Amino acid sequence: MKRIRAFFTRVFSPWGPHSEWPFMVFLTFVFAFIYIWTISASVRVHEPLTLVLFTVLFVIHLALHWISIWWLKKDWSIWLYLGIQAAIVFTLVSIAGELSALVGLYLGLIGEAVGMFASAWRKSVLAVIGILALSALDFLWVLAGEQFLWWATAILPMTAFVIIYVVLYGRQADARVKAQELLAELEAANRRLTESADRIEDLTLTNERQRMARELHDTLAQGLAGLILQLEAVDSHLSQGHADKAQSIAQQAMTRARETLADSRRAIDGLRRDLPGSLAERLQTEIDHFKSASGVPCQVEISIPEHLTGEVQELIVRVVSEGLANIARHAQARQASVNLSGNWQILTVEVADDGIGFDAGSSAGRAGHYGLVGLRERVRLSGGTLEIASGKGKGTSVKAAIPCSRQEESPSPEEAQ
Repeated sequence: MKRIRAFFTRVFSPWGPHSEWPFMVFLTFVFAFIYIWTISASVRVHEPLTLVLFTVLFVIHLALHWISIWWLKKDWSIWLYLGIQAAIVFTLVSIAGELSALVGLYLGLIGEAVGMFASAWRKSVLAVIGILALSALDFLWVLAGEQFLWWATAILPMTAFVIIYVVLYGRQADARVKAQELLAELEAANRRLTESADRIEDLTLTNERQRMARELHDTLAQGLAGLILQLEAVDSHLSQGHADKAQSIAQQAMTRARETLADSRRAIDGLRRDLPGSLAERLQTEIDHFKSASGVPCQVEISIPEHLTGEVQELIVRVVSEGLANIARHAQARQASVNLSGNWQILTVEVADDGIGFDAGSSAGRAGHYGLVGLRERVRLSGGTLEIASGKGKGTSVKAAIPCSRQEESPSPEEAQ
């Protein structure tokens, strides 16, 4: 059964689901009607041998119509096919001697020739003229030239009708095939769009998880790490009987816990919505919080260009916040500085200190310095770069170059100047 199904699939695949099938079925019914009409109207085919010969030729003629779909691939094979079919039609009409057979068979052959040479109208015209000439010769042979004017006035208009029908049918079939191809392309594009949407959703979720990880590190992780160190110090002093020292550190731990709670609330608000206030106000809030918490003076030089997007402003605040937080927790600095400058293309943010510093090459990527890793990732996602310059006893400088070309409205050259 599988072999039989494969055979029919291979045989009928050149036609496709919407191409020559309807036309060939229609042509078969027409030829069956012509056959029955000719047998009933022609006295010549009533003889047994003549009927057998006529039937065999008619079956061959119809079978060649069905075989022609996958057999005819080149022009020479089409001309050979038309020649064989024309000879069979000439013989059939000569045997029957009926005008119905002459008109029906020759018109069917004309329609088929027009369909085969649809893309080459000159060859199509030549084939139609040849078939009409053969039908005229057959008419003269069968009826000995009687009523030749009837042939001219009947078959020529019918030929024009057949040609118009075949041409319109061919265009409709082509349009249907193109519509099916466009539908298949649309379905493929829809599948690709769905797959892209799924990938975008996965990337969005991944980016959101990474962003939440950075927010949690900037608040809870850093704060809790500091609290653990202070509580360990309290436990150590209590075990040694240094109650006053332990109480002092415990008070510092409570202050740090309140600060961590406040930072966590701000982080949660940042995850849900943009923080209120202008960029200058938010930067000043971060700097004031740093100075009050650490007691380290901070020199500030800020020049904010216009037309910055919300994403760029948020990134600037994160760079300054992370830089000042690292100074307060690790630098043991006597002086800090925040510099913000640039134009409508590139903005430079630098947070520096004169503290103990660290080995940037070996420490920036470790788990304890995830804040710098997350900050570097933030800047990279914005298309910028982050440079960390530090050395033991030489202080630390965190400098971010942030592109500002994503602004909602680029300023004019006069504004940029």
